[in-house]
Amino acid sequence: MSRPSTPVRTDRLSRGAPGPSRRRFTAQGRFFLAVAGGWLGLMVLLALLGPLLPLPEVGETVGPPAQPPGLRWPEPLGTDSIGRSTLARVVGGARVSLLVGGAATLIGAVVGGLLGLLAAYLRGKLEAVVDTLTDSVLAFPPLLLLLALAAVMRPSITTLTVSLGLLTVPAFIRIMKANAIAAQSREYVLAARALGASNSRIIFRELLPNTAAAVLAFAVVQMAVLIVAEGSLSFLGLGVPAPTPSWGGMIAAGRDRLDAAPSLVFVPGLFFVLTVFSLNTLGEHLRRKFDTGEAKL
Repeated sequence: MSRPSTPVRTDRLSRGAPGPSRRRFTAQGRFFLAVAGGWLGLMVLLALLGPLLPLPEVGETVGPPAQPPGLRWPEPLGTDSIGRSTLARVVGGARVSLLVGGAATLIGAVVGGLLGLLAAYLRGKLEAVVDTLTDSVLAFPPLLLLLALAAVMRPSITTLTVSLGLLTVPAFIRIMKANAIAAQSREYVLAARALGASNSRIIFRELLPNTAAAVLAFAVVQMAVLIVAEGSLSFLGLGVPAPTPSWGGMIAAGRDRLDAAPSLVFVPGLFFVLTVFSLNTLGEHLRRKFDTGEAKL
């Protein structure tokens, strides 16, 4: 008599359907992603529409110094140590942080991405030169290099943006080079070579579009890093010069009165933390979506 066969499992695990814990994780991830996207959208709108909003000038005194947040206009977030509107200044700080972080990321992505793409495809002497320059820049501690540039050059938003952008070039070179090397063995590149496509066509029509997703995901996270760097330099007095508002500068101005007026630090610090958190959340989502971790140098 034959033994009865083992019944085929048809439960949730055998079908590969997500269990309650995975569904909960996915729901939490979507919630944080929605919050991050909403916050970044709000910051972008404030940065773009800030000059059109009925807000006082960033240097205008609107009330008593160090006034705490409350239901008052035009200082619902309180005033700073000399009576200027904190709301107007954090909106101005959002404009500065997003401008510096976005422009510096764009510089790094364009310059570093192009160099990494050419080095990955052409190899040879060009790759050796690019790798040497990359290793040379990475050998210097970034903060020390930024301090040296700030000491030599006149402090301004342009100087800060270009300096931060150049510092990100090596990182973009590596991420683009790694993904471009992995993509060269794909079918679409081999087919283009077999059809006699030129090097420029393969680089810009085949490799670039198929490696841009990895660079985009990395650029979002890198933008968060650059915003932190800008805030750190402004906190040290080497970033955005006064009277232009910046979150790091606002935190530095209020640190001496932290016990008596904590809102001077907590309000710009909250904007700072939420923006960086939102960029990191969005970057992590893009990394998982495009699976940029499969190609490593």
